[in-house]
Amino acid sequence: MALDLVRRFAATNLAQQLVRFVAVGAVATAVHYAILIALVELAGMPPVFSTTAGYAAGTVVSYVLNRRFTFKSNAPHHASFPKFVALNAIGMLLNGAIFAALISLGVWYVLAQVIATGLVLIWNFLGARFFAFR
Repeated sequence: MALDLVRRFAATNLAQQLVRFVAVGAVATAVHYAILIALVELAGMPPVFSTTAGYAAGTVVSYVLNRRFTFKSNAPHHASFPKFVALNAIGMLLNGAIFAALISLGVWYVLAQVIATGLVLIWNFLGARFFAFR
């Protein structure tokens, strides 16, 4: 019975979008983390600035891949991109606030980013699905 429910859910458009969203998110997150770590470790930049720069770059990667691969949107860029940027601007603020709070508590910046990423993921998926690529 439970296995049948899992199979039926896995066949739904929502489940397939979620899997693709996670795959795209992994790529965008890798870009974000690479920039974060490079700016902190190699350029000596402050962690909050560095995570914001990484998040911005990840947003561009996420838009391109989610538009094509996850949501297969035909919406014109002038309609979907501003919505996606607005959604991710809020996500960037959430990420920065969570990240800064954790850093202030003495959490290592990479672990702080992992926690912030997990929390902001839910916001980003729901916003992309129901707002940006509707």
